[in-house]
Amino acid sequence: MAGGRAFRPSAPRRAAFAALLTLLFLASLSFFLSSEPAFPRPSSSSSPPSARLAAVRRHAADHAAVLAAYAAHARKLKEASAAQSLSFSTLSSDLSALSARLASHISLPEDALKPLEKEARERIKFARALAADAKEGFDTQSKIQKLSDTVFAVGEQLARGADAGPHARLAKPNAFADDPDPAPEFDDPSLYHYAVFSDNVLAVSVVVASAARAAADPSRHVFHVVTAPMYLPAFRIWFARRPPPLGVHVQLLAYSDFPFLNATNSPVIRQIEAGKSDVALLDYLRFYLPDMFPALRRVVLLEDDVVVQKDLAALGQSDLDGKVNGAVEMCFGGFRRYRKYLNFTQPIVRDRFNPGACAWAYGVNVFDLQAWRRDGCTELFHQYMEMNEDGELWDPTSVLTAGLMTFYGNTKPLDKSWHVMGLGYNPSISPEAIRGAAVIHFDGNMKPWLDVALNQYKALWTKYVDTEMEFLTLCNFGL
Repeated sequence: MAGGRAFRPSAPRRAAFAALLTLLFLASLSFFLSSEPAFPRPSSSSSPPSARLAAVRRHAADHAAVLAAYAAHARKLKEASAAQSLSFSTLSSDLSALSARLASHISLPEDALKPLEKEARERIKFARALAADAKEGFDTQSKIQKLSDTVFAVGEQLARGADAGPHARLAKPNAFADDPDPAPEFDDPSLYHYAVFSDNVLAVSVVVASAARAAADPSRHVFHVVTAPMYLPAFRIWFARRPPPLGVHVQLLAYSDFPFLNATNSPVIRQIEAGKSDVALLDYLRFYLPDMFPALRRVVLLEDDVVVQKDLAALGQSDLDGKVNGAVEMCFGGFRRYRKYLNFTQPIVRDRFNPGACAWAYGVNVFDLQAWRRDGCTELFHQYMEMNEDGELWDPTSVLTAGLMTFYGNTKPLDKSWHVMGLGYNPSISPEAIRGAAVIHFDGNMKPWLDVALNQYKALWTKYVDTEMEFLTLCNFGL
């Protein structure tokens, strides 16, 4: 109800629901394990009737359990129609009865068993199809229910925190909204500076913690974290409760802190305000580094899905031969070259770029901001963004392509050991490459904070998670 109290499921109902999900998982596991052979039809000479009937009876019982669980789940979530729920229940009952008949008739002659066996196979085939069609929908509803319960739990904890003494401030994020006085280290060009653009506070905390542990002198490393205004209080809460480790410095900013980021000055903002939803502002803020940090001469850009394993001081001092960008190239053979990212049917693309040029990667990049200002790279980026307003030059969701165009001919290849990629999609990266990497990058969909993370790499990230943070249990990821 609007303005009413959120529905709170009772503890017995939540326990019943958890038990139901467990039943659903076990039944589904049994179903899939049993469905692999697809009911081979052995001849009379290769398998006795009793063995065949026992197998059929086992499949019937398994499918009855699956459909019974789905029927109960449909009623619980109130998502399936009454007809679908009745169909699950009816077919489950029929299969249970059929399984019982098979058990009682197993000693009959083979000729008498054939009609019963045929009926069982047809019913089980129909049950498998029905369960397969329903599985995706019910899995989705289970995730929605879990998320709903998590949101409710967070709300309850914040409500209790409002009167929790020294913790009460955590229930009022606006209490952290005051911008602290900037530390002198934030503008000191003699230190090592890193920029991270992210709305993921947990991921950023891992980047900072790993870099601090790897640094020979953490106090000389400064992180500038830029996020959306709505997430800034969360970042401030985290780093107020768990200060940056080992003396490393962290500046927390929202992109609203930069007045020049407006529709008058930036085609990115103009396109977003015009309703172009495929342009993500946080991703494109990297093209404004010299304007964001005018006092700095160099900045290392780190993505929020990396882990730092070695001191990056030498990276920040890399000789870029007068170029703006230092990055690890990722082309091999004919793969990952400019032709993959740009539309070479467009004359402007054909005239300015070589389709065989090697693409480099974002994730770990050294930017010489003085050379950037000298070459007018932000202005060049603006030109390309205006040319691509209709999305004809490149896919606007790809911030990499915008970088490949802006820094074309202005990028110095770095040694590959600075940046080892693929831990979010490639299960075959050699342990030697990982051990030798200064930074490992979980690029891809299998992020280390997700359940789908590749198990062989996950501990490389989780060992930097601050498990003593009291709100960590509310984060939806698995350690």
